[in-house]
Amino acid sequence: MCGIVGVISKAPVNQLIYDALLLLQHRGQDAAGIVTMQGTKCFMHKARGMVRDVFRTRNMRALPGTVGLGQVRYPTAGNAYSEEEAQPFYVNAPFGIVLVHNGNLTNAHALKAELFDIDRRHINTESDTEVLINVLAHELELAARDMPLSAEEVFKAVAAVHRRVRGSYAVIALVAGHGLLAFRDPFGIRPLALGEGTVDGVHEVMLASESVAIEGTGHRFVRDVAPGEAVFVDLDGRVHARQCAERPALHPCMFEYVYLARPDSVLDGISVYHARLNLGEALAQRVINTLAPSEIDVVVPIPESSRPSAMELARKLGKPYREGFVKNRYVGRTFIMPGQAVRKKSVRQKLNAIGMEFRGRNVLLVDDSIVRGTTSKEIVQMAREAGARRVYMASAAPPVRWPNVYGIDMPTKDELIAHGRSVEEIRAYIGADALVYQDVDAMKRVVRGLNPRLDGFEASCFDGVYVTGDVSAADFDAIETQRRLQFGADDDESGRTRLALQGAEERT
Repeated sequence: MCGIVGVISKAPVNQLIYDALLLLQHRGQDAAGIVTMQGTKCFMHKARGMVRDVFRTRNMRALPGTVGLGQVRYPTAGNAYSEEEAQPFYVNAPFGIVLVHNGNLTNAHALKAELFDIDRRHINTESDTEVLINVLAHELELAARDMPLSAEEVFKAVAAVHRRVRGSYAVIALVAGHGLLAFRDPFGIRPLALGEGTVDGVHEVMLASESVAIEGTGHRFVRDVAPGEAVFVDLDGRVHARQCAERPALHPCMFEYVYLARPDSVLDGISVYHARLNLGEALAQRVINTLAPSEIDVVVPIPESSRPSAMELARKLGKPYREGFVKNRYVGRTFIMPGQAVRKKSVRQKLNAIGMEFRGRNVLLVDDSIVRGTTSKEIVQMAREAGARRVYMASAAPPVRWPNVYGIDMPTKDELIAHGRSVEEIRAYIGADALVYQDVDAMKRVVRGLNPRLDGFEASCFDGVYVTGDVSAADFDAIETQRRLQFGADDDESGRTRLALQGAEERT
C-alpha cells in the first residue's frame, strides 16, 4: 500500500508535493520520491526512508517546475530493500512518462513476459509498477501514433490498459510536455481523489490517495475518481474525464476504513472516522452477546486507529473509556527490528501501560484488527502485569483469515492467526479471558450504510472473496515465494512485519 499525489499549477510545486506526502506518510514509510517537470525536462529525487529524511534543502532546490507528482511507498511487490524500486518510475518513450502507483497487479508476471515477447519492452526490476508504466507507455504509443497527443488518445490508451491489466491500481502519471493523467482500476479498490483550489492567486489541480492530502494543503476536495475512470489535466489546468472501463463497479477496500486510511479522510463518500464509529457500535452488540456488561469495568483502546471504535463501544455499553496505554512516538518502527524477540521488546518500548487504569479491574481491550496475534498476546500480558483482574479482547474487524493480493502487504495464510483456527483457539493463544470479533456481514452493512451507492467491498482478507475473479491457488503460492525472496525464508529473522501503517503500530 502506498500514498500518491500529483499537482498541476503555474507556481513551483515541490513544497506542495512534499507537504502532501507528509499528510500521506501513514500509507508508507519505506521510501519516498518526488518528480517535477519544467518545460519538458523532468527532475527526480527518491530514496529509502520517510519524507522528512529523504528530502533535504538541497534536494528540494533540485526539483524545479510547476507540474509534479510524488509517492510514499510501502512495498507489496518486488524488493522492499531496493532503492531502484522506489517510485516514481520513468520511461523515455513515448513522450517521457513518469508514474506512481498504489495497488498490486495480480497478473504482473504474465504481463512482464508479454511485454518482452510481444511489445519488445524490457523490465529491469521485480516491481509491478515498472510493468504498469511500460504497459501504459506501449498503449499511448499505439493510440497516438502519427498524431498529436490529445485527451482522446489518452483515454483510448487507458481503456487498453484496463483490458490488459488485472488487480488493483490507482495511478498518477506525468506525460512530459502534455499534462497529468490519473486513473483507477475498474473495481475502485484503491482510493483516488480529485481536488482544486486557488493559492496566492494561482489555480491548482491536485490528485491524491486521500482527501486529507487535498484539504490539508489548502485545496478543495471535488470528488473521488470513479472506478475505471481516467482524468487528464492539461498544462493549462483544464480537467478532462472519461469512463474507460467496460463494466466498472465500485468495491473499495474495506481495510481502508478499518485501519489504513487516516480518520479525517473521506473515501468514496464515506467518512473513515464515521465508519469506525459504526464499527464500534456493531461490535458493542457482539460484546453484549458474549459477555455480560457487568463483567466489564473499563474499555481501553490499543492506540491509535481503534480509538473511534473503542469510544463508541464504550458509549453503547455505558462503560468508562480510558486511555490505558501511552505510546512513545520516538521509538523506531517495529517493522524494521531484527528478530521476533527484539520485536516483542519493541512493543514494550513503544507502549507503556498506565497501572491505575488496569489495577484490580476487568478490562476490555479494543483493537482495530488482529493479524498475526503476537502483538495482541504481548499487550494482553502487559495488561495483566499492570494489575488487571481479567483481560478481554475485542476486534473491530472480523478474523483476518485470507491473504490480501490487492496492495496490502499482509502475511501469507499460514502466518495469519485466524487462518484455520477457531475463535477459542485464538483466544487461548493470545491469553485473553474472552475474545470477541466483529461480524463480517455487520461490518459491511454498517460501513455501506454511509454510502448505499457502493456496489460492495473488496473484503477478501475477511471473507475470502476476490472481486477481480482472477485469483487462484497458484497466485497464493507465488505470493509465498515472493515473501521468501523479499524478506527471507524465516520472517521472524527478517524482522519486518507485514503491516505497520496507520498509527505505526505493528499489526501482528
